[in-house]
Formats: sequence, C-alpha cells, structure tokens
Amino acid sequence: MKPSARVLLAALLALALTACQSAYFGALNLGLGHGEPVLFDARHGLSLDVYRPAGGARNAPVVVFFYGGSWQSGERGYYRFVGEALAQRGVLVLVPDYRKAPKDVFPAFMQDGATAVAWARAHAAGYGGDPRRVFLMGHSAGAQIAALLATDGRFLAAQGMRPRDLAGVIGLSGPYDFLPLTDPKVMQALGPSPGWPSTQPVNFVDGDEPPFLLLHGDADKTCWPSNSQHLAARLRDRGEPAELVIVPGVGHVGMLNGFRSARFSPALERSVRWIEARPAL
Repeated sequence: MKPSARVLLAALLALALTACQSAYFGALNLGLGHGEPVLFDARHGLSLDVYRPAGGARNAPVVVFFYGGSWQSGERGYYRFVGEALAQRGVLVLVPDYRKAPKDVFPAFMQDGATAVAWARAHAAGYGGDPRRVFLMGHSAGAQIAALLATDGRFLAAQGMRPRDLAGVIGLSGPYDFLPLTDPKVMQALGPSPGWPSTQPVNFVDGDEPPFLLLHGDADKTCWPSNSQHLAARLRDRGEPAELVIVPGVGHVGMLNGFRSARFSPALERSVRWIEARPAL
C-alpha cells in the first residue's frame, strides 16, 4: 500500500475513536473533489450532490445514497468519498440531504427521500444516468430510509411511483427491525410512539419489493446484524430476491469506510458487482 494510503488509514482508525464528525469525514474525503449541488426540493430548501459517471458514460446505473446519523445529524458533503468511489466505477450518484430531528421527525425524512427518488428518475438522463436503473443505497439510518421507501409503497406513491419502479436496494448496516426503542433522541426522531411500527421496514414486506442486497458486519454493536437477517428472511418468505452478506470482523462505521479502502470492508466491490448484474426495468 502506498505511504499516502497508509497515512489515510491510520488517520481514519484514529478518528473513528473520536466524536469529531468534521475531522473524521475530512480524513475520508482527503484529496477528493466536490459533487455538483442541485436544488431538488425548493419548498424545504433541500439540495443533493451529483457525481457523474466517469468518462462521460451514458445510460449509467443511478444510485440515490441516503446517509446515516440517527435521523438527527449528517450532511451530504460528508459523503464525497461514497459518490466519487461509485462514480469512478461508472455509476451516476445522487446524495440528497433530508430534514432531521429534532426540528422535523418521521415521516418528514421519508417524504424527502421519496422526493429525491422521483427527482432522480425524472432527471437522471440529463446527467448520464438511466432512469430505468435507479437504485437506492443507504448506511445506518439512511439504510432504513432506503428500505422503507422500497417496502412501504405509500411514500413513493405520493410521487407517482411504486417500489417496483426501483431497480434495487442496497442496505449497509441498517436498522430494519429495531423495536423496542430505548434511545430518547431516536424516540424523538421517530415521532409519537403509536407510529413506531410504521418506521420498521420488516412490517411492510408484502411481495411488491425490488431486489435487495443487505451488507452487515458481524462486529456491529450500533445496529445489530439481526436487522439485516430479519429483513432478508421476510423478503425471501414473500418470494423476493434478497442477498444477505454478513462480513466477519467489520463494525458499523467500518462497513461504510469500505468505499474509501477495501481494507475496511468489501462494501464498494460487492455493491458495484451487484448493481452491474441487475437488468434495466
């Protein structure tokens, strides 16, 4: 490994032990450019970053990537390393922001996610993407957003779409079956308790879902691997394609860091390979 890569890995490992988000993501994005900002929801002032596929490719697969942060924190600019990594592999990547707690709670971020997906489908061709190959991807809370959009059809229906309009979903270390809640901030983010079952993707699997790829580390103590195992089982019970990959020795943050270096996780390679195998709708 080149000296610069060794320095980056050392910095990431050190910063992973701290709570400084800006420094941590600064290390992940070291030497990378910025995406192209586009306003996708004027009503709520929400933008997304566009990462065009390398080499000016046309009809490229499209990934709408939802970041994590317990539905309370995060911003699209932190995830340049994800957008750049996928774009270099020939994917058009869109990383949208969404409304967060405590100011806004469920289902606000779900509505924003659906708006971003509809924007992607309507505008992908203008950025080199194929609107028939729109994939959702998310990490942690972002994986919950992606999975719920693809299982509870009500959010996409409000945008004139349905789950089967998606080419597939890739969930990275996501919460899909995580009741009961114990964290007061998460409770606040998910709204009044009678609505909590509506936040669980496993509760909406009914046989009209797109294919799923679920990646989870067996060392994840933030979001237990059982979340992915339960969702995969529910999808398979309904006859839906669901590939489950439990990665030995990988934790919650390490899974996402695989988009910067394969030494952290196989997330980039497995995701790209899976995307390339999916046909256009």
